[in-house]
Amino acid sequence: MSDIEKVDEILTKAEVFYLATVDGEKPKVRPIGFHLLEGDKIFFGVGTFKAVYKQMEANPHVEIAAWDGKHFLRYHGEAILDKNEEINKKAFELMPDIKELYESNNWEMGTFYLDNATAEIRNIMDVEESYEFKY
Repeated sequence: MSDIEKVDEILTKAEVFYLATVDGEKPKVRPIGFHLLEGDKIFFGVGTFKAVYKQMEANPHVEIAAWDGKHFLRYHGEAILDKNEEINKKAFELMPDIKELYESNNWEMGTFYLDNATAEIRNIMDVEESYEFKY
């Protein structure tokens, strides 16, 4: 299993994980659940109309935190905003209710992945594994 597959596996087991952004000088954290491993990148999706997307446009430094029942994941880096239509199509295939909601409101899904990133897989006390991702 590759390093990025290990990160994806924890996100999958966690089901819901948390994305932290910066809004001015204040942190903002929200739960998200969509992720898709495509090639050597994990893509995430949020609405381009949401504050979270605008926060990443203003400051791309983000962190994702997850707990899979056994390990904590801290995955941080620069959000590369990538309105990838292929990823959107796959996302909507996996989440037809979200597709319907977005289409009925004429909303746009914005995808992103993390570059210059570090993923730490931790137990309660220590880092067990650490990986760097640069694209």
